[in-house]
Amino acid sequence: MSLFPKSLLIANRGEIARRIIRTAKRLGVHTVAVYHAVDGNLPYVLEADTAIQLEGDTPVQAYLDGEQIVRIAKDAGATAIHPGYGFLAENAGFARRVEEAGLIWVGPSAEVIEVMGDKVESRRAVAAAGVPISGDAGAALQTGDEAVEEAKRVGYPVMVKASAGGGGIGMAVAHDEEALRKAFENTRSMAARSFDSDRVFVERFVASARHIEIQVLGLADGTVVALGERDCSTQRRHQKLIEESPAPHLDQELRGRLIECAIASAAAVGYRNAGTVEFLLDTISGDFVFLEMNTRIQVEHPITELTHGVDLVEQQLSIAASGTTTPDFAPEARGHAIELRICAEDPKKFFPRPGPIDAWQEPAGPGIRVDSGYAAGTEVTPHFDSLVAKVCAYGATREEALARAIKACNDFVIEGLTTNRPFLEEILGSEEFTEGRYDTGVVAEIQQRLKEEARLAKRSA
Repeated sequence: MSLFPKSLLIANRGEIARRIIRTAKRLGVHTVAVYHAVDGNLPYVLEADTAIQLEGDTPVQAYLDGEQIVRIAKDAGATAIHPGYGFLAENAGFARRVEEAGLIWVGPSAEVIEVMGDKVESRRAVAAAGVPISGDAGAALQTGDEAVEEAKRVGYPVMVKASAGGGGIGMAVAHDEEALRKAFENTRSMAARSFDSDRVFVERFVASARHIEIQVLGLADGTVVALGERDCSTQRRHQKLIEESPAPHLDQELRGRLIECAIASAAAVGYRNAGTVEFLLDTISGDFVFLEMNTRIQVEHPITELTHGVDLVEQQLSIAASGTTTPDFAPEARGHAIELRICAEDPKKFFPRPGPIDAWQEPAGPGIRVDSGYAAGTEVTPHFDSLVAKVCAYGATREEALARAIKACNDFVIEGLTTNRPFLEEILGSEEFTEGRYDTGVVAEIQQRLKEEARLAKRSA
């Protein structure tokens, strides 16, 4: 059996497509890129061995056209498809279609994607394996009365969530029964429109929480390997801005329990390939609960690669083709890494700000890694996510990694495009982040402080 696929189609675009191509080329795997016309001059299109244009009524619809992508893969002689993240990455129907076409799917089975993509079903599966969850592991709630009864059992405040939701969409906090009934109906209606599923559930809302996730690799023989944790608590609107690994101020006993639960979660569904198990950690009580499992490569995977000396895409390809990791796979935790998401957005209100890029000079130096999807002369269009690059800084200590991250953020030259770089610098320089004692409310706290400082400055002027 071959260690890697012979030819790989990347069913994605931008930064993650370029990153997958980089590893595939190093391994001698032929790469096939797909692109919509608006992406025609992006680096990943130019760097692939073969690039084929997609057709579609809109750019997004083109990348979501699984039938067209499978047809292109077959015509181009590709033997495998890597979905990256987003678009079709967690689409069970697409995974099933790829395998029906006789191609290798670089990811877990369609059945696993279906279970872990539904928060009600995933909570039920991991709870049966002894993993702590918040609320009941039963069926989705059908009525406002059922939601109220569940809230009484869990205790206010509560979070109402869409079972099929993701990316911060489909969540609402309620502090009393009246608010809960309204949130239940609103979330259910929104979920039906956005996810074609009105299934919702209720869990306890933790005001002071950390978002901790564990990287896992599931092998064909049932073995699950864990590669440490990432702290993803620095978020705006429930979407991550900065991640770091290992999580600061996390004691070894707690780290060990999180890893054990991540392995149990993946093993409970026979997980195969790369995935991430996410937990919510109560900073007051020290308790944690399962949040969800992402059945794909994560945006923030580079910091695990830096702190463990591995190439996760290489391991994905190896597991997909042979069922196991490469013979030289020997991860070893070392040092500290921080990732900054550079986005084309207003640095104060976080609204998308697409536009052309006049100048682009990435930072470099010891411990610096940049995964980017753009270059000078390209344009960030309004059709896709605002992420344009990921700046990662590695150091022997957290202090060294942080110093390198600050310098790299400052050294990144991007002209003609508005980005969130100034706000990232504010976060990195804040007392909360410097000390490593922050939770998911840190961005709102820093925003409020900046507003207050601006108000006082205006008053004294």
